[in-house]
Amino acid sequence: MSLARVVVTAVLVEGRSKASVARDYGVARSWVYELLKRFEQEGEAGFEPRSRRPHTNPRSTPLEVEDDILRWRKYLIDAGLDAGAETIAVHLRNQHGTAPAVSTIWKVLSRRGFITPQPRKRPKSSYIRFEADQPNETWQTDFTHVKLRNGRDVEVLNFLDDHSRFLLACTAHYVTTGLNVVDVFRSTCNDYGLPQSVLSDNGAVFTARFKNGRNAFETELASLKIIQKNSRPYHPQTCGKVERFHQTLKRWLAKQPKVTSLPALQDQLDQFRHTYNTQRPHRAVNRRTPEQAYNARPKAHPGNNITNDYFRLRNDIVDKHGKLTLRHAGTLHHIGIGRRYAGTPIRMLIHETDIRIITTDGELIKELSLDTENNYQKQ
Repeated sequence: MSLARVVVTAVLVEGRSKASVARDYGVARSWVYELLKRFEQEGEAGFEPRSRRPHTNPRSTPLEVEDDILRWRKYLIDAGLDAGAETIAVHLRNQHGTAPAVSTIWKVLSRRGFITPQPRKRPKSSYIRFEADQPNETWQTDFTHVKLRNGRDVEVLNFLDDHSRFLLACTAHYVTTGLNVVDVFRSTCNDYGLPQSVLSDNGAVFTARFKNGRNAFETELASLKIIQKNSRPYHPQTCGKVERFHQTLKRWLAKQPKVTSLPALQDQLDQFRHTYNTQRPHRAVNRRTPEQAYNARPKAHPGNNITNDYFRLRNDIVDKHGKLTLRHAGTLHHIGIGRRYAGTPIRMLIHETDIRIITTDGELIKELSLDTENNYQKQ
């Protein structure tokens, strides 16, 4: 039996005075009066322990501030944008000139049920981050897949500045080809200058290094003395910034009306690019916008110590029609040798567009400078 029940029983059943009961059981007389009042109003429930938490807290976040936090949370989620506590703090500071602490915003969101605990999520402190020191020092590039309203799969090609996360280009294509990559890259360079290096995965539109060749994009970078970097196969973390950016892009597109044509999708991508670059504060650049971070430092440029020479040795056999094939800058060229050499094993010594074709014994069969405008090089 609880002390509260004993005290009430002593007063009501035994008929003892409240003062004597308080003295005998070592409790305050006011508490005896409080217990009797509770029992009269609530019955047995009046004996349950009550919280000692104060009814008011002068240091608590005002209700109107909490409501403002929730309005921003809902607005950003509906817009398909980042809606974390740090982002909300930036928007509140821009709107009112001041904002609660990030930890306070997080507690408000958690208390109101807007945050789902993720106890198994890998902590950010465990990641090793790499970031270019200057804008245009490294551009990351990749493409991702999205679907139109009619279910057709299309591809979105992106170029992202590694230092500032500035979205340099965001273009839609039914199928991304090597020529698309070169055209978008050239247009981007015209707008923002040449980068010092470009980082991509090992997609065929970016590199032909596993085919012992060089495609159009690689040729373009070499001619401009731009360093080309490629990630390790099956290791997307190397291109983590553009890979993570694809999540941001798709989250935003998921909140937009579905479109049925490529031009309509491009209009949405242009709108997103403006919002992403100029309005959305980015955690990786201290909650500045990517445009602010991109314009805050001098731009890097291609180095002068990068060699432009391209050497290649290829073993082949002359086909039955007396021809050889060679891929240059992504385009397949046919080279006429002569039917008398049909079936002959040969070696091709390639330096840029200068080619020497010799037998395995070292006899020179043909020497030419590749005409890149023609697919067939006459005998």
